[in-house]
Amino acid sequence: MRLFVSVDLPDDFAQPIADLQAEFAEASGLSFTDPEQAHVTMKFLGDTDEDHLPDLERALEAAVDDAGVDPFTVRYGGLGVFPTLEYISVLWLGVERGGEQLTTLHESIEARTTDLGFDPEDHDFTPHVTLARMEHAGGKELVQELVEERDPTIGETRVAELRLTESTLTDEGPVYSTVASFPLE
Repeated sequence: MRLFVSVDLPDDFAQPIADLQAEFAEASGLSFTDPEQAHVTMKFLGDTDEDHLPDLERALEAAVDDAGVDPFTVRYGGLGVFPTLEYISVLWLGVERGGEQLTTLHESIEARTTDLGFDPEDHDFTPHVTLARMEHAGGKELVQELVEERDPTIGETRVAELRLTESTLTDEGPVYSTVASFPLE
């Protein structure tokens, strides 16, 4: 099973995200994510043996408890890229509010999952929603221009749970399904 831990965006955010992606439609080299599957990846776990699911679910429950984060509001807005504007591999929508709680949850998840043997992250956590991946630099200048000029706000939503999500790769792109949910209390 190819797994990750996520905070999923509500269904009514799909259209505003699609509208934002449309602003980048002329930038060649971008491969857009499905706005109906928009989420913040809290931890990518990768290929995981199904036998390890019970331990992983217990670890994620403990991580939520350790973090001590109650349900909170996230406002999604702003644009950014990874790793830099000069060399773009990912275009993303940022978090204007709620980033502190997301980071606290991420750090707790990171601690519990690395204890189980999952690889630690090799970069700092930046809460974001991936809008597109840049496969070649043909449209880099347009992406740079829009990222520097635009400061969109998509909206606010309440985060009340984390999800353990399975990603099944298909010819049409990844298909996500929820394996387990972990309420914030």
